[in-house]
Amino acid sequence: MFEIRKIQEQVLFNAIKSASDNETASRIVYGEHEEDDATWVKSTMTRLENCFDGSAVKQIRMKCQCGYGMDEKLELVKELVAASSNMEEFGSLEKANAAGMFCTEGELYLQFPFCPCPMLADVDKLDTCAWCQCTTGYSKVLFEGAFACEVDVELLRSIKMGDEICLMKIIPLGTIWK
Repeated sequence: MFEIRKIQEQVLFNAIKSASDNETASRIVYGEHEEDDATWVKSTMTRLENCFDGSAVKQIRMKCQCGYGMDEKLELVKELVAASSNMEEFGSLEKANAAGMFCTEGELYLQFPFCPCPMLADVDKLDTCAWCQCTTGYSKVLFEGAFACEVDVELLRSIKMGDEICLMKIIPLGTIWK
């Protein structure tokens, strides 16, 4: 059986361990007592934010991206890059729009009308965007693979933070089209 919680615990443990040590990772990920998934997400993020500054929290969470469906999404974005000659054209393609990508004033955005994270299915609202930074890590890997350059990703909105959509700004740091 596929256990997303166990996978998330292990990935988060390893990301925290690489930024600190085993003891800190264990304390943050496993806490002091058993918790249901929704409670675990919130309390783990509180423990993480109490141990690290905002920049470190973002970097740790970005390393926790799951990679689910990455190959198919990467293939799609590469296809869109090949079918376009600049960002405006890329962001106006029908397949890009259908996948939640669009371009405004030369800047690329990715949006979701629903929260794609199975760990947040039972979470009504998050107190901070720390948990959602894994999707910025996922998007960074995806767009760096498709654009063949470094990419920054900025989380602008999150459904689980009370917004109507999840929205990220995708910022290529190199040349995509030659």
